[in-house]
Amino acid sequence: MAKPRQTVETKRRIPRQSRAAETVTAILEGAAQILEAGGLAAFTTNAVAERAGVSIGTLYQYFTNKDAVLLALARQEMEIALGDVGRALGGSDDPSLEGRVRAMVRVIINAFRGRQRARKAVVQAILAQGIGIELMAPVAAFIAAAGAEVGSGPQAILPALSREQLFVMSRAMLGAIRAAVLEEKPFLRSRAFEDEIVRLAVSYLDAIKADPDRNRTTA
Repeated sequence: MAKPRQTVETKRRIPRQSRAAETVTAILEGAAQILEAGGLAAFTTNAVAERAGVSIGTLYQYFTNKDAVLLALARQEMEIALGDVGRALGGSDDPSLEGRVRAMVRVIINAFRGRQRARKAVVQAILAQGIGIELMAPVAAFIAAAGAEVGSGPQAILPALSREQLFVMSRAMLGAIRAAVLEEKPFLRSRAFEDEIVRLAVSYLDAIKADPDRNRTTA
């Protein structure tokens, strides 16, 4: 009697040991270096494997294709940024509203450790794959949670935001930064651009604090 046909395993190996985790880290770092040097045109799994110092077979043990590498790189950088955003909202250096917002904006602008070309390539890739919203959701949720934590009580610095207000503020800030990345604006990391993003967010938050009950929820 013939054996039942086994289902093809589509998932790649999940790094559970330190050595495997180090391999994945090397692959993602190699991917970032390739993207920064040559953009998406130079981005191939063979190029990434060579830069990471692993065989192409090893790379495919963890990633199905180059798109999977791009997505993993985006998620890794998002997790790093979220930790930095949390510390920024904590306001240990400058606890004022503007200080916290400026620290958060600076973190977002300097994501990917200043690798502007690599970030542009990743943004282009995730938009092309239609997964931008998937990656945006955790960022917005994290900002909401952190904002609620520091925006509660009588001494609140940040106002508690409704879902509509959070949507508008986060999309306005991130949308402007994303556009500057995709359009390769030379002022992306300038103080003047940072000032304008901070002005946008602080003005909006000040308006909410001045009239907290206006249009907070939709029907």
